[in-house]
Amino acid sequence: MRDLGSPAEIFSNLTPNWYASIMGTGIVAAAAASLPWQPRGLHTAAFVVWVLAAFLLVALTVATVTHWVRSPGAARRHLLNPVASQFYGAPPMAMLTVGAGTLLLGRDVLGLHAAVNIDWVLWFAGTITGLAAAVLVPFVMFTQHELKADSAFGGWLMPIVPPMVSASTGALLVPYAPAGQARLAMFLCCFAMFGLSLLASIVVITLIWYRLAVYKTGEAAAVPTVWIVLGPVGQSITAANLLAGVAPQALPRPYSTALQAFGVLYGVPLWGFGLLWGTIAVAITVRTIRAHLPFSLTWWSFVFPVGTMVEGTSGLALHTGSDLFRVAAVAFYVALVAAWVTVAARTANGSFRGTLFLPPGVRPATDR
Repeated sequence: MRDLGSPAEIFSNLTPNWYASIMGTGIVAAAAASLPWQPRGLHTAAFVVWVLAAFLLVALTVATVTHWVRSPGAARRHLLNPVASQFYGAPPMAMLTVGAGTLLLGRDVLGLHAAVNIDWVLWFAGTITGLAAAVLVPFVMFTQHELKADSAFGGWLMPIVPPMVSASTGALLVPYAPAGQARLAMFLCCFAMFGLSLLASIVVITLIWYRLAVYKTGEAAAVPTVWIVLGPVGQSITAANLLAGVAPQALPRPYSTALQAFGVLYGVPLWGFGLLWGTIAVAITVRTIRAHLPFSLTWWSFVFPVGTMVEGTSGLALHTGSDLFRVAAVAFYVALVAAWVTVAARTANGSFRGTLFLPPGVRPATDR
């Protein structure tokens, strides 16, 4: 066992992908709130998980600011790194996820007024930084990163998915926006971000498919990122159905009625693609585990994307009344919790030992 590194060592190697742990923890809580089946104790357990996610968000943000102050050169190098830079999409999604949980679960303790205000702050912070990541990271990729034909991987989706998360979490805030032009603008901005992220994701998913077909799965450590494709798929289903639910409060007919139909007409085909990709991802993961799959923070790729499928499936269950989607949502949630418990335990162990704060090249062999 290696002792936890010094604070200087920890902060010097702190990368933005740590926020993926908050994304994964937060979506375990948020997904429970909309689950079609609400057994006794689920809401309380979800609230506890949300508290944990909120605490981690505050703690990691303080640590990140310290990192930027004490190691500004390392922070700049992350942006210029073709892999590390992609995960600058994680902090915005962490803020948006915790904000949604505040409205869905935190209101029980904070009260509705405080919960809405906190969610507004986190939504604006997450949306602004998410849009910045969606522009800045591709810009740096296009102008400075040295990339090869086999460079495409699931992480390329990370900086372009935050606007989709803003669209779905923003839909929860639409009813609390002032009626009239302000609410309409809020709704339209969310729908525009839905399109922004969707079209960019289609381009990247196509590149990922091509890379897997031509260059195969590559290094075992990167295999979990294959699951990230489920993120924009599940999140877009979620956004389409949440926006459909609040459309009558922002738009007149026939547009609101059309969007309500769109939630299902779009969501069901995408859900089918999600099943296809999920099955392929399971097969690739099992194959890699048999050979050896080293633990790293990329394992959080197993969590948040599955959570988006839970939320999307729950939305389809609500709007179609289908028992198929109700059962599937619960099954996905069981898988989500199992993945979260496994990855969270391994992350806690690696954090306690200090190995996760070391550069990959100097980590003990047991962690590779």
